[in-house]
Amino acid sequence: MTLAAALQLTSLATTGAQAQVQAQAQVQVPAPATLTVPAPQPPTALKPVIVSGTVPNEATRVALLSRLREIYGAERVVDQLALGAVVAPPQWSQYVGKLLSPSLKQVHHGQLSVQGQTVHLQGEVGNEAQRQQLAADMAQSLNPTYSVRNGLRVAAREQSVVDQALANRTIEFEPGSAVLKPAGQLILNEMAAALLQLRGRRVALIGHTDGLGARPANVSLSLARAQAVKDYLMAKGIPADSLSTSGMGPDQPVASNATEEGRARNRRIEFRVGA
Repeated sequence: MTLAAALQLTSLATTGAQAQVQAQAQVQVPAPATLTVPAPQPPTALKPVIVSGTVPNEATRVALLSRLREIYGAERVVDQLALGAVVAPPQWSQYVGKLLSPSLKQVHHGQLSVQGQTVHLQGEVGNEAQRQQLAADMAQSLNPTYSVRNGLRVAAREQSVVDQALANRTIEFEPGSAVLKPAGQLILNEMAAALLQLRGRRVALIGHTDGLGARPANVSLSLARAQAVKDYLMAKGIPADSLSTSGMGPDQPVASNATEEGRARNRRIEFRVGA
């Protein structure tokens, strides 16, 4: 009796995940390989990644461990893998290596399983764009005989905390600069209080501008404004390593740039949990 190779990753997170790696071809099935990473914790409490179970050969074991050490750091990976008389599909270890990508750190409380040629990804991500992109990237890394089932869900509670604090308001800056106006600082005071409730979760600060002026200048301005917001929040006690910044310039408008009202809506800072 031949059993399909299987991979399972559970409780995926920046600081933790759990996984199973299995390649079996016996009626008496050996214990499945398991990669264990604890639930998300603050960056100061990184948990070990425990890899255990049975794989078909030394080359597969070395490849999996090398990939995991590359992603999580050698000091966190604990090797409990065993070799056994099991069979894997052609190029199984190569495909598993492609699935074990740094992008899995975006998934919290999750599970990635591969049963034969069926890949099932579950867990929480910060937004809908991440949910779709993760599954798409996996599908592109595999050959057409594999199928990917996307069971990811958006972590609505954390994002709603931020969205409710912002309440569709615009963080205002001095014209053409990254200097916060007093009204913008008042909003950020409220945002800091909300972000303190999300300890251990990363938040992306994404700057946007309207469509007037040269694009390169707008991209630079949007990044500078995102950095100004980060600096202000850090001064309010938000850890620097929980905040990332980027500037999109005019590339992602939410309203028409043909009116002043629309341009005002496009000049904004986006707070994205889990990015």
